[in-house]
Amino acid sequence: QTQLVESGGGLVQPGGSLRLSCKASGSDFTIDDMGWYRQAPGNERELVAVISRGGSTKYADSVKDRFIISRDNSRNTVYLQMNSLKPEDTAVYYCNAGAWVGSHLLPLWGDGTQVTVSS
Repeated sequence: QTQLVESGGGLVQPGGSLRLSCKASGSDFTIDDMGWYRQAPGNERELVAVISRGGSTKYADSVKDRFIISRDNSRNTVYLQMNSLKPEDTAVYYCNAGAWVGSHLLPLWGDGTQVTVSS
């Protein structure tokens, strides 16, 4: 069974940094695009950043120039380096990936990791 496991959330002061990691585990799959979404209380889940297998990236306007998404294809892992964090970045962050199993592209979601930005 293919699954995503996130790590790296926590409590940080405004202006601080955190690094999230997400690893895909299982067997007989190839990971396509990987990304991060977030959901704050009372809000819909929103895209934060996405990265293709080839390394092309896309960011939400609210995190451009502060967050950096990267990936290690040999480890099936995606990272989100979050700098200059603001209270409005507080949310549950979810990892997302497309996994090719045979000819089928399956959407995968992690369970989420809490990021709280507060003094």
